[in-house]
Amino acid sequence: MSLRDETEANTHDVQRARNDALADDNGRLRKLVSEQQARIDTLERVAEYSGRALRVPKWTTARTKKGDKTATLVSILSDCHFDEWVNPSEIDGRNAYSREIAEMRLERYFAQVVRLSRDFMAGMTYDGVVLMLGGDLISGDIHEELSQTNEAQTLDTVLHWSGKIAAGISALSDEFGKVHVPVVVGNHGRRSRKPRAKGRAKDNYDWLIGQLLARQFDADERVTFDIPDGTDTIVQVHDTNLLLTHGDQVSGGGGIGGHWPPLMRLIAKKRTRYQFDSLVCGHWHSLIMSPNQGLVVNGSLKGEDEYCAVMGFTPEPPQQALFTVSPGRGVTFSAPVLVGDRKREGW
Repeated sequence: MSLRDETEANTHDVQRARNDALADDNGRLRKLVSEQQARIDTLERVAEYSGRALRVPKWTTARTKKGDKTATLVSILSDCHFDEWVNPSEIDGRNAYSREIAEMRLERYFAQVVRLSRDFMAGMTYDGVVLMLGGDLISGDIHEELSQTNEAQTLDTVLHWSGKIAAGISALSDEFGKVHVPVVVGNHGRRSRKPRAKGRAKDNYDWLIGQLLARQFDADERVTFDIPDGTDTIVQVHDTNLLLTHGDQVSGGGGIGGHWPPLMRLIAKKRTRYQFDSLVCGHWHSLIMSPNQGLVVNGSLKGEDEYCAVMGFTPEPPQQALFTVSPGRGVTFSAPVLVGDRKREGW
């Protein structure tokens, strides 16, 4: 073979290799475009839900006569971490959590809200319920260990638990007549590994659950929703303004002062943007009822987990916040909604 022929052969081999590489790249790009288009189609369908006109209930701000015993029942459902699995053998047998256990606790939560308000916080005439969905409803897969141990994939989790929460909302509307559901997003429901500022709510599965629930009750005039595109929402109950947020915008809480220093910083930060009487949040898995200091912090449905044990945090039972708001008096009666039942849960 002449030098010229050898050179041309080498050139053809190089060109063939380049063409093969370009074909591989083209195949990968086509697959990526196809995946992105499928994601866009899904998001567009979800966006149709967000375009609906959400009803703002007038009953939560209705005026009442002086001395009237009318009150509004307010509860927070947050930090459920649905489909997370907690192994009791890793935390000295102090707690367990699974889809089956979570279903029991959610059922007990809605039943206890009714029971506590009727039997233990009696003497009031309830004009309705404000059910705050405060974020971290699902476990999510923001950490590798969660994606490895969760009992279901995220979309399955969203669909399964949307139906369960809807059943609870129906029960509350049957019992109390009216239910208003403000929804904010937490950190565990985000779709990105790192927290984001732009599109923070709409890139979160908590937001999607809220939209699915709103669509479910679209024809039911007893149930209304407030699902903001941001991270916070003001909930006016009679003459009391409650600021609902998840509570993950500050960090700390490991020192002698515990949760209070970061929570007080959070209140101070929010007061630069909003006027409110009490900040209501979740995230900290520690039930705090301190409306005189402008703060209500929710517990968790999950209870103690491996992270709590490793970090040495004070364990708390699985519980959620419940309180009443009365005209002219603000937050009055309050009680923990204890949702755990070790014997029934079988651990």
